[in-house]
Amino acid sequence: MCIGPTPIIAKEGLYIMHAYRSHSCADLTAANVGDNVRLSGWVHRVRDHGGILFIDLRDHYGVTQVLADPDSPVFKDVEKVRSEWCIRIDGNVMARAPELVNEKLPTGEVEVFIRDIEVLGASDELPLMVFGDQEYPEETRLKYRFLDLRREKLQRNMILRSDVVSSMRQRMWDMKFKEFQTPIITASSPEGARDFLVPSRLHPGKFYALPQAPQQFKQLLMVSGFDKYFQIAPCFRDEDPRADRSPTDFYQLDLEMSFVEQEDVFNTIQPVVQGIFEEFGGGRKVDSEWEQISYKDAALWYGTDKPDLRNPIKMQVVSEHFKESGFAIFAKILEQDGTEIRAIPAPKGGSRKFCDRMNAFAQKEGLPGMGYIFWRDQGEGMEAAGPLAKNIGPERTEAIRQQLGLEVGDAAFFLGGKPSSFEGVAGRARVEIGNELGLTDLNRFAFAWIVDFPMYEADEETGKIDFSHNPFSMPQGGMEALQGDPLDVLGYQYDLACNGYELISGAIRNHRPEIMFKAFELAGYGEEEVRKRFGGMVNAFKYGAPPHGGCAAGIDRIVMLLADEANIREVILFPMNQRAEDLMMDAPNEPMADQLMELGLRVIPQD
Repeated sequence: MCIGPTPIIAKEGLYIMHAYRSHSCADLTAANVGDNVRLSGWVHRVRDHGGILFIDLRDHYGVTQVLADPDSPVFKDVEKVRSEWCIRIDGNVMARAPELVNEKLPTGEVEVFIRDIEVLGASDELPLMVFGDQEYPEETRLKYRFLDLRREKLQRNMILRSDVVSSMRQRMWDMKFKEFQTPIITASSPEGARDFLVPSRLHPGKFYALPQAPQQFKQLLMVSGFDKYFQIAPCFRDEDPRADRSPTDFYQLDLEMSFVEQEDVFNTIQPVVQGIFEEFGGGRKVDSEWEQISYKDAALWYGTDKPDLRNPIKMQVVSEHFKESGFAIFAKILEQDGTEIRAIPAPKGGSRKFCDRMNAFAQKEGLPGMGYIFWRDQGEGMEAAGPLAKNIGPERTEAIRQQLGLEVGDAAFFLGGKPSSFEGVAGRARVEIGNELGLTDLNRFAFAWIVDFPMYEADEETGKIDFSHNPFSMPQGGMEALQGDPLDVLGYQYDLACNGYELISGAIRNHRPEIMFKAFELAGYGEEEVRKRFGGMVNAFKYGAPPHGGCAAGIDRIVMLLADEANIREVILFPMNQRAEDLMMDAPNEPMADQLMELGLRVIPQD
């Protein structure tokens, strides 16, 4: 079956060859031996075997070996071609000798003897090679991304991305969701990141914003009576880059539903995401039981709100064993309000060498170190070893061992203080311990809903209250919940974590104007400001808004996990670099003077 274009076209009853190809470079098999064919593609590799020139000809679909010897009428022309030249060849399909069959290629049983050649596009000397697996600096790869994308891994990743998006769409359509496109040019919205602003020519001094998410519009769609909406939505956020986050734009599967509660959203999106991972996960185990973990417990057990549950380690509070103990550092810490001691169990980590290694890890993270205890067999029974064990005595160490469920050959590491000061490091140490000890199941996708997020947080220096998550979420308990301490208010907000990454974020929305005004008032936004910034949505909610909720799944991050990549740039066609620069298109760049004049803008030089 031909994957490429129609191989033969009819003209006045005669059949003539297509201008560029009769087959793709993945089509030819032993059944084509003796055929005259036309192929077009790029010169992947050239090999000279005793005067016979072999070319691996590559197109989007695959590779075919073509060759020429001195008997070929175009041998001299074939001698001139170089890597990544784009060529067309005509030739005869021949069977390879049995010992020369390449079983790794679909076309490995045949080769094509070149009778004619046309150079469609010659190539300059290459700044990076397409053939092979050489590593190149990020700057080179991104400046010449069009060459980088020719490489097999990148081609495979982008095809995977396309297939994932196609499957997502089909699954949403199958559940009777309707796909709508929301505006790209809109108003600024507080989503927790900086907006990209767009100056208005028709309204000098005013600015549009690129949407951080379709948040307000998808809620307005629910007010408009569309029961189930989705879109593959571009989102724009001026954020600092990370390995798992693009600094400028990204895509998400965005959805919203009317007349739903939190569990309805979970039950809707789980088969979509689970199905995607089962379809494209390459045979890795995909969890079907998705645990629900409160934000508070996630922080305690895992040190993060996006835990990697492939790692079975759970941290525990062990403060009671160190109060008024012989270990003065922890004993003094516990005399202060709001402090605690947490233990990270390390099954099979019970050696001084491993404990020293983890101490060095903690020091790299900016801590003086981590306390530790390990349990060993001294021939006369179990013994707790390490500086902590000596300081707190056998009764306390035994109580710790029993609480953590540890045995001979195991260890535990300890961190203390206010949780906010060490929680992140503890979480990273848990991951490191799991990896070092081989406890993490790398052949698995493990999912968990993180729920019961606090609606508000207080600035540690000023004490100012602000939203900690999505400001449009419904507080648990409604208006009544907003009458007490804002820091006690939980929202109907939820994230889906998978293998240490946040894949989905969503909420049941606040559709009641009076509750919305109160929620924003607690964060320091008066009713007048809310009406000014979100007037469209506030106005709509006065006209019979239904209860509604939804979520958004990060497509880039999902594909990154499926492709087993550590950096999101490996699954984005034309990504920015770490400084949010497009090296290929030279963006951002300086506007022309007449553009600024037309917009009524002036650039003030930075000192």
